[in-house]
Amino acid sequence: MKLVYESNPDILDIKEVEVMNDIEFTIRILSPSHFNTMKHVQKIFEENDILTDVLVYTYSNHEYRVVVRKVFYGDFILQLMKCQLLTKVEWKEELP
Repeated sequence: MKLVYESNPDILDIKEVEVMNDIEFTIRILSPSHFNTMKHVQKIFEENDILTDVLVYTYSNHEYRVVVRKVFYGDFILQLMKCQLLTKVEWKEELP
């Protein structure tokens, strides 16, 4: 099973790529009403006990590079959903 998600293209531009044991996201927040939301997501992961689960690098123009250890992929995606940056999250069967 694979976790898949959808986002509102007026709010968020999100891309991901697998790099060894991590998933790297490039995220750009497009909606002014959501500019602080990604900072909130970052704060949640910074305040937990695991230092290397999710690393957030902030760039100009509300762009972020986020490195997520594979074992925390679901946690990160669900947090984006909780913060209303994603509109849909579901498990899908992977075809062989």
